[in-house]
Amino acid sequence: MMRPVDGKLRCKRCGYELEVEDATDMQKTVAMTDKEITIVDEEDDIPTMPTTNVRCPECGHDVAEWWLRQLRSADESETRFFRCVKCKFTWREYD
Repeated sequence: MMRPVDGKLRCKRCGYELEVEDATDMQKTVAMTDKEITIVDEEDDIPTMPTTNVRCPECGHDVAEWWLRQLRSADESETRFFRCVKCKFTWREYD
């Protein structure tokens, strides 16, 4: 987030400064907007799922898509799911 300092916008994290040519470029936001959250279900076939190197217990292929899902109570860790990109076998891993 950029903050106004001496007629410029400055990032408080890295110090980057941007000249403000027009005052209409500066806007004050009072309320935060909600971020979009994508919920992935086991049956969904999303082509942009993240992948990792893990061996499939079914076919032995070493690349699988993965996602997290909260199955138990909120104070317990999430369950990791994997789906082999070759045979589409799905399995889970607990902490």
